[in-house]
Amino acid sequence: MDIVLTGTGSPLPDANRAGPSTLVKAGDTHILVDCGRGVVMRMAGAGSMPSFLAGVLITHLHSDHICDLNDIMTMHWVMTEGNGTLKVYGPPGTAEFVKRQLHALELDVGYRMAHHEPLIEGPKVDVTELEPGDSFEINDVSVTTAATMHAPVHPTIGYRFEHEGSTAALVGDTIPCDGVDELTADVDVYVQTVIRSDIVETIHNVMLQDILDYHSDVTEAAQTAARTGAKRLALTHMVPAPTPEQYPEWIERAAAYYDGEVIIGDDLTTITV
Repeated sequence: MDIVLTGTGSPLPDANRAGPSTLVKAGDTHILVDCGRGVVMRMAGAGSMPSFLAGVLITHLHSDHICDLNDIMTMHWVMTEGNGTLKVYGPPGTAEFVKRQLHALELDVGYRMAHHEPLIEGPKVDVTELEPGDSFEINDVSVTTAATMHAPVHPTIGYRFEHEGSTAALVGDTIPCDGVDELTADVDVYVQTVIRSDIVETIHNVMLQDILDYHSDVTEAAQTAARTGAKRLALTHMVPAPTPEQYPEWIERAAAYYDGEVIIGDDLTTITV
């Protein structure tokens, strides 16, 4: 199973980092978690395409995690010549969001149907809204959910994947909580969105200060990984985004609390488990 960090950025635009998204490749099964800006281009870089997707999983409905779902839906529709159904999973509210996105695309859909004979109907999207604790299968991949904490965003959910004895946890934006512990217990790789509180605290911007109370600091992610026995910790959605020269500093902060492997990198960093 390959875990590809298809977008390691945050809401802040970055020329080098796409918005939050992670691609799980388990054999021929491709599953996308979140759909930040630029996700389709990063999927291409990862050897995938929207038409390959067996499922799209949403952790929560913050715009930076879902803003390119419309691109995924459109490209899936076009690339399958209207014959495929895109399966989308997410917390309550996901179905309404998809409905509104499809409404926004109505003119485009009409133009393409008028021009392309194979397209006889609009995009087909099958939405499953999840509750924490739900478990389901996507082909031969087992998926388990648990509640995370990103208040006032509610509900938010994280995902644990199991495939042929390998495990991965992708938990999205959250502070440490019981749900994260549940998802990451003894996992082969734990992917966590993180901030550097020590840096953010020095930036005199009211809205930036607001992120401190609902994201995991890199040290908190490391403490979670150590507490739950995660074998590797991968950092993503980093705020402020580090340069490669700063990666050792981030790893050093995590290593003070966790003696496993800490992975930090650019978009398309791939972890094989």
